[in-house]
Amino acid sequence: MKTELYKKIVDLIKRNGQITIDQYFSLCLSDSEFGYYKACNPFGVDGDFVTAPEISQIFGEMLAIFLIFAWEQHGFPRCVRLIEMGPGRGTMMLDVLRTICKLRPDFFAILSIYMIENSERLVSIQKKNLSFYGDKINWCVGISDVPPGFTFLMANEFFDSLPIKQFVITNDGMRERMIDIDHHELLVFGIGKNAITSPVSPFNDYFPGMILETSPCRDSAIQSIADRLVCEGGTAIVIDYGHLQSGMGDTLQAVKGHKYDPPLMHPGQADLSSHVDFQRLSSISILRKLYINGCVKQGKFLECLGIWHRVFSLMKNTDRADILLDSVRRLVGMSSDDKSMGELFKVLVVSHRKVDLVPFVNCDCF
Repeated sequence: MKTELYKKIVDLIKRNGQITIDQYFSLCLSDSEFGYYKACNPFGVDGDFVTAPEISQIFGEMLAIFLIFAWEQHGFPRCVRLIEMGPGRGTMMLDVLRTICKLRPDFFAILSIYMIENSERLVSIQKKNLSFYGDKINWCVGISDVPPGFTFLMANEFFDSLPIKQFVITNDGMRERMIDIDHHELLVFGIGKNAITSPVSPFNDYFPGMILETSPCRDSAIQSIADRLVCEGGTAIVIDYGHLQSGMGDTLQAVKGHKYDPPLMHPGQADLSSHVDFQRLSSISILRKLYINGCVKQGKFLECLGIWHRVFSLMKNTDRADILLDSVRRLVGMSSDDKSMGELFKVLVVSHRKVDLVPFVNCDCF
């Protein structure tokens, strides 16, 4: 059965012609009537996918430890804005704050928290889940709304949800990949009618059919983060699934009920995302005068922070050690060729100046 958004997109194409991938992406997630974040419950067992903080509270605990070390290495700034972009249900922030409060109450005392969220529905859920921290937490639509001040910023599975463009190599040059309808009024992929000269790709070995992905939205987001850090000082940590080196290929995907779904099948009722190009994010950060502390696989990052020490400590005092161990294995991975989050997800850390941050000072990083 076609979704209401499916019908709306078909009508839009009938009136105006093909739409771009990024237009489709935005409609699927953010349409004011039928968008995914407007109508669906994305997160957790009852949603469409599970994020790292939903798998184990230890993930948030490790990020809290990272932030504590970063605060110390930055010289104990006396006023800190802790920003989270795309905070989901607030689960990660809850674990982070609980851990900081327990380990370094002096750090907790000087924090002011800012959640960057556009969905009124998710804001309501976040406020409920974080109610214990009351007036310490603020909600903003964009990073520009956060008051000046030294900044720690977290973005976990934020960049993958920002719209992308796709370009196809043809015998007649590069053309933008589009969304069209066939004679049965079904959504299908197509290509633009006119060849284009941009975007410039760093790859030389082209052949027809190859797909290049770009994301002006992601470029803009990392630029905003960089500008904030350069102006106010601080460190940002970006965690997402993607690749350490730029490449060609179609990574657009939809997830519905914890299973992959054809991207054009259920617009508005499936989560839409694509792989993040961490080399691109790093390059933009460098151009904006940021220092790259490290860019590594999530599993390596967590291991170097000491996640297994925490796990073995908890296992001594629980009768659910097997469940705990399984959840952390999902986060870390057990081999270099597995499909765990530890291998697929990457961690990028950037700062406004060169600073030795744990775990990068004691870990062989990429």
